[in-house]
Amino acid sequence: MATSRRRFLSTAASAGAALTIARWARGAPPSDRIRFALIGCGGRGRGLAGLFASRPDVECAYLCDPDEGRANSRVKRLTPKDGKPPKPVTDFRTVLDDKTFHCAIVATPDHWHALATVLACQAGKDVYVEKPASYSIWEGRQMVKAARKFGRVVQVGTQNRSAPYVHKAIEYVRSGKLGTIPLCKVYNLKSGGPYRMAKPSDPPKGYDLWLGPAPVRPFNRRRFHGGWYCLWDYCGGDMGNDASHQIDLARWLIGKPAPTSVACYGGNLAHDDDREVPDTQIATLDFGDTVMTIENTQYARYMAKIPGRIREADQFPLWPQCATRIELYGTREQMVLGRHGGGWQVFTGGGKVAAQEYGRQAHTEHLANWADCIRSRKRPHADIEDGHLSAALSHLANISYRVGRRQLAYDPKTETFPNDDAASRLARREPRKPYVFPEL
Repeated sequence: MATSRRRFLSTAASAGAALTIARWARGAPPSDRIRFALIGCGGRGRGLAGLFASRPDVECAYLCDPDEGRANSRVKRLTPKDGKPPKPVTDFRTVLDDKTFHCAIVATPDHWHALATVLACQAGKDVYVEKPASYSIWEGRQMVKAARKFGRVVQVGTQNRSAPYVHKAIEYVRSGKLGTIPLCKVYNLKSGGPYRMAKPSDPPKGYDLWLGPAPVRPFNRRRFHGGWYCLWDYCGGDMGNDASHQIDLARWLIGKPAPTSVACYGGNLAHDDDREVPDTQIATLDFGDTVMTIENTQYARYMAKIPGRIREADQFPLWPQCATRIELYGTREQMVLGRHGGGWQVFTGGGKVAAQEYGRQAHTEHLANWADCIRSRKRPHADIEDGHLSAALSHLANISYRVGRRQLAYDPKTETFPNDDAASRLARREPRKPYVFPEL
């Protein structure tokens, strides 16, 4: 019976992929193509732009990056055979009034996600913004306001929401077979080494634009490219970066919008280095009838993200050493689920497997969903409201850590910390002029 079910699911997945490929293969005349601007031409941005531009109904119009070399390096690869080459620009704001393109992929460092999205929405562009959606709780809410006010389709890059195996997991949880779920555990137990700042040097052209709404800091090449994820000015560490995928999945699985309290502990316990963000964190979030814990590390070399050979195969990872997993402890059964493929399994006593699904990555499906919603004007799978609510969980954990590793009361309706000025200051950072948000 299990074998037949697996064959059915494999056949269904293949059929879905074939339909997607067939739809793309039909192509579109240049006048009917979705034209996009890439904002942020680093590794993730290049990957998304290449995948999106590979669709016959899509064309890249602009490559935007404060680092001219990054933008220029992608022009040839993203030039369609029957269309114009994309134009490299340093400041994306200078092209937002161009009505000949329809949408933007925002793949900047985290501190630019919200402002770039809001400005693009204001200019009438739909947006695909990388995870985590925002740098702060307040910025995330501005993104939601902008999307709604200007009627824009804003998809967050939490591609698990377009994965069929995850939808199957949601169905299983909602069926009640797990029972109620008092405890949800989220793991982001990554490997990593010490972080070191480089020797001071002269800033390159475009550094002020790269800083954007963040405070002015002396230039350091380990701040500009590659090292910003270890510094509070630009992100929330790996709690906000990689863990955001699992956090979003976990919040979706338990079906809860926001907690009412948070406590986070940890520190730089493994590395004596220059990072500001902790290399070890454990957060506890109270959702009333469900407690969620998030464990995050940057040193555990024996833990591993789900490898590519498993992400695209009928195979499960070794769960105890899977760095990126979620565990649901229901009153009847336990579910373990991996992100970006890896699938999920449900266990009862004695190691018995009650149900399972193999998984596949969903990069293509997620971009296809965004493209479909750009045309239909429907809400996408990872709508900005969900992206904001999930990103807020990592912000809550980091705020608790930064104000002295203490428990904080949180009001989900106002998205504030009642009578706690220290926490409130971290929930909203005043952007540096002139990189300010428009009034919404």
